[in-house]
Amino acid sequence: MRSGATLTLYDTAARKKRAFEPIDAANVRLYACGPTVYDFAHIGNGRTGVTFDLVFRVLRYVYGADHVTYVRNITDIEDKIMARAVREGVNIRELTDKTAAVYQADMHGLGSLTPTHEPRATDYIPGMIGMISTLISKGHAYEAEGHVLFDVSSDANYGSLSGRTLDDMIAGARVEVAPYKRNPTDFVLWKPSTDDMPGWESPWGNGRPGWHIECSVMGEALLGETFDIHGGGIDLAFPHHENEVAQSTCAHNGATLANYWMHGGFLQVDGEKMSKSLGNFLVINDLLKDWPGEALRLHLFMTHYRQPLNWTADGVREAKAILDRWYASTADVGEVTADDVPQSVAACLLEDLNTPQALASLHKLCGDSQKGDAQAARALKASGQLVGLFGQSADEWAAWRPASSSIDDTQVEGLITARNAARKDKNFAEADRIRDELASMGIEIKDSPQGTTWSVAT
Repeated sequence: MRSGATLTLYDTAARKKRAFEPIDAANVRLYACGPTVYDFAHIGNGRTGVTFDLVFRVLRYVYGADHVTYVRNITDIEDKIMARAVREGVNIRELTDKTAAVYQADMHGLGSLTPTHEPRATDYIPGMIGMISTLISKGHAYEAEGHVLFDVSSDANYGSLSGRTLDDMIAGARVEVAPYKRNPTDFVLWKPSTDDMPGWESPWGNGRPGWHIECSVMGEALLGETFDIHGGGIDLAFPHHENEVAQSTCAHNGATLANYWMHGGFLQVDGEKMSKSLGNFLVINDLLKDWPGEALRLHLFMTHYRQPLNWTADGVREAKAILDRWYASTADVGEVTADDVPQSVAACLLEDLNTPQALASLHKLCGDSQKGDAQAARALKASGQLVGLFGQSADEWAAWRPASSSIDDTQVEGLITARNAARKDKNFAEADRIRDELASMGIEIKDSPQGTTWSVAT
């Protein structure tokens, strides 16, 4: 464990910040709900993934890379997946393999580390059947018309995570009215499958699991009955996480599921809710064709993870311009380590991942490095790497082009050489004409005592 490092996290269940105390500092355990892989992930999904990648990185910084276990699941059986497979005329495994691979590539493109485990729900069906059987035997679940449902009235603590009243829970869950339910808020643990649907044999007939039971079982299998941190987007706090708590604690005689609950805030696009009907549904895979992944990541970090984030193209453009400066300032810096991260940055991240404050410190380091402070340049690079930036060389960063770019680097370099020659000859009209030509090609140039650099305008 890093000496003097005290991590504080906002715990949704406690509704306040708490000092983080792991169950076992030699194996800190984190579970984040991953994607339901029926379609490509949008930038809101990306924000959640990047947030918990940052949690993973900060935990590794404090406790050591070999002492943190991170699970991010893949939901590969769900009604939306089944409907999509039918529409596309493919089997479910083909669809989920494809979309899971794209999601993993997208998260890599956003600078995220690979989790320790990425379990697929369909690999844990026997465990789900086992937990459901346990809940029935303990009086917390019941069978009705081929379904198995959790009996919410059997759990006196139901609603404690989200702090919702019964009326709020009924409204928030958009509960399905069904005659076989004992209570409106009872939720499905197992549902029947027809012959044309994916299904597994169980004591209740051929069927498939409900969504909520999946994470309870995968979390227990890989992290134990009780682990340190469970998280996801704020939209999962209820009903998904509330239901997870109910299932797991009732199956395990009241044992706590997770000691800390973390939830990321909502994301809007240009001040509006992201929606396909509004034409502002931003898919990560498409964004990565138009912008460098680190610029997308930095834009996400400009807002604290618990706060609503307004996604804009101008925000991404600003993030890229910042990274242009940071990469230029660290171009000559060699290898750095976590020991090069200054307290000014670490303290911000240890205080509930306060990325806006951490970025303010990085801006100061950049300014100091531009004044010739070599230690500041090292600190800037190390701090950026801690949050998942500086994943490439300065030359690789400068060479990035949008997928749609048809820019000829040789032509650009030739025009810059001609412009510099015109300036040397004091032919400023010709130099301005070349600058305008470059601008019309989408090229921005910057002159400095070290020479002329260029980048693609965004």
